[in-house]
Amino acid sequence: MPTVLYEKDGRIARITLNRPEVMNAINDELPRELADAVARANRDPDVRVIMLSGQGRAFCAGYDLTYYAEANGSGNITQEMPWDPMQDYAFMKGNTELFMSLWRSYRPVICKIHGYAVAGGSDIALCSDIILMEDTAEIGYMPTRVWGCPTTAMWVYRLGAERAKRMLLTGDRISGSEAERLGLIYRAVPADALDAEAEALAQRMATVPVNQLMMQKLVINQAYENMGLETTQMMATVFDGITRHSPEGVNFKHRAEQVGWKQAVRERDQGSYDWTKNQPFNGDER
Repeated sequence: MPTVLYEKDGRIARITLNRPEVMNAINDELPRELADAVARANRDPDVRVIMLSGQGRAFCAGYDLTYYAEANGSGNITQEMPWDPMQDYAFMKGNTELFMSLWRSYRPVICKIHGYAVAGGSDIALCSDIILMEDTAEIGYMPTRVWGCPTTAMWVYRLGAERAKRMLLTGDRISGSEAERLGLIYRAVPADALDAEAEALAQRMATVPVNQLMMQKLVINQAYENMGLETTQMMATVFDGITRHSPEGVNFKHRAEQVGWKQAVRERDQGSYDWTKNQPFNGDER
């Protein structure tokens, strides 16, 4: 089964993440198939807007940790020591560039979030042009607590320094309503209104000529690129590798192997485990 579905619907290309059994978690294939779908939409002169969404219960739950953390996975996410940071960088930068196909798409991308867009799933969503969320859906980058740094660095470009720090120094998840209030997304609506809201926006954009859409997107994007987006992403991607190969990151992976990734993630997100000492916090330490 393809990990990403593509459908042309008049002037709208519908791209759908398609691993619903694992809440569309990212494996080795999904980033490539996503970029291929974006390229397909851009080659079609009749397509004016891309609608990005996810099958099943969530938009995207991030990287498939059952594959990459609990098991050995492809061997690209955590290497045996001594660690080669440039090998790590090449792999993760490749994925970042594939996610950024949404940002660089000549067709505007509307991202429709239900359920969750967390960790690497938030990286994908934040590369889109306009995001609409269910008001009760959740977005966040919990791996900043240990074992991750958002490689696209889009949090700071969408939120500014202080609000990006509030999110990335806690690893908290926030609701769609809070994401709208902070300015992270365009709009949050009740679940039963999400499809209609996204469709209305897509149909409105689809009445604009392709070249006009392209010019407006390019002029807005270049302002961020001139602020150093590429350099920031390079640093973020290098740091992402460091987080996974630091003593704390290695301890997190070993813990996931011992107790399963769900338990390790629970301990990470609750702040109940000291990854430096590789033991649970006691009451006095917290």
